[in-house]
Amino acid sequence: METSIISELTLEELFPGTLTNTVCINLNKGREVWVATLMCAQYVESVVDSIIVRDDDFKPIGIVGGYDILNHLRKNPTRDFQYQTKVGEIMFKDLPQIEKKTKLGDLIEIWKNSRRAFAIIPNEFGDCSAVSARKMIEVGTKCKIDISVSSMPKKKIVTFRQDDSLGKILNLMFENKTRRLLLENSNQFISDRLILGDISRILKFQTDIDYFLDIPINQFKLENVKAITEDLKFNQLCSMMEKMDYPCVVYKDTIFTPWDVCLTLLREDLTMPLKMGYQEKRTCPHCGKEID
Repeated sequence: METSIISELTLEELFPGTLTNTVCINLNKGREVWVATLMCAQYVESVVDSIIVRDDDFKPIGIVGGYDILNHLRKNPTRDFQYQTKVGEIMFKDLPQIEKKTKLGDLIEIWKNSRRAFAIIPNEFGDCSAVSARKMIEVGTKCKIDISVSSMPKKKIVTFRQDDSLGKILNLMFENKTRRLLLENSNQFISDRLILGDISRILKFQTDIDYFLDIPINQFKLENVKAITEDLKFNQLCSMMEKMDYPCVVYKDTIFTPWDVCLTLLREDLTMPLKMGYQEKRTCPHCGKEID
């Protein structure tokens, strides 16, 4: 059976019929940052990883995600920043745009360079759809090669303390280039999504707070990370993550997210049989039968 290196396959080959299924979440460039904060808290990690910023003609001109909002919050940690700054002022302007013929390896390299695992692709409606790291988990579930969790790239788990301030948490995130920190000696974590959610809550209900970086992190919501003890195969790990609302798994001293799935998919020994549904299927318009 013919096989191909996964990273050399095009997105069209990897996602026949489903490549443009994920809709874009949109925001006008003139909306305030607090609106983007609220929207990112709702959609980041679960549906897409960034929000499309559009001009007054509905043309995509940039993206905004947790990275952009929190990076600027470090420099402008006041309530005024959220209410007076427009999304168009803080958005990432180098909007990643791809095509159906874009190879998976090329897409992930784009993401590595931009540090944003998100891109838009033209769809059949004359607009665009979203492609993010989460979608790549679907490819991982179909990999049958003998790769286990213990053989995947290791990365250090960065921890925080319960008495740390939000300012220290953000510094840890940006210094270590990570979106999640684990509470020391626990299975709980804080992430950019959770921080944005609580900032939205503080803006609405705690109007006496103006300077955000001094807020103790124990006032923020934490979530439990899924810990596994078995050395699962790569496809098993992906199948587990695919069912999660917010994919994140810890094995021993390593944390795995959709981005780690993307990096593993770059391996040259990771191949896939082309007859396993990764070629575009054609059907007869008259009888509906599949055409070879």
